[in-house]
Amino acid sequence: MPVDNSDLTRWHALDAAAVLKVLADYVKEDPSYVPRLNIRSSRWHASVAGNDYEILCTGPKFWDQRANLGGGGALDLAMHLLGISFKKAARLLAERNL
Repeated sequence: MPVDNSDLTRWHALDAAAVLKVLADYVKEDPSYVPRLNIRSSRWHASVAGNDYEILCTGPKFWDQRANLGGGGALDLAMHLLGISFKKAARLLAERNL
């Protein structure tokens, strides 16, 4: 499946929390989280394909607190959560109309 630059640009700018909600089997925002650096940050507990995550989201950027790994954009988040390649992540995002 070919991916054009407009798809890449759109996926890179998508809100990480919104993408997480689409990709996760279960997701819940942590109401006790108090952001330290950016008031737009939020913390989410998620389950994806049998794995549990604690993800900080700020706009399109995310940080997996348990793995000490982060990235930016829907492709990075899908690849991280599902352990899939760029091509598979692009196909998944397209199939889910993101």
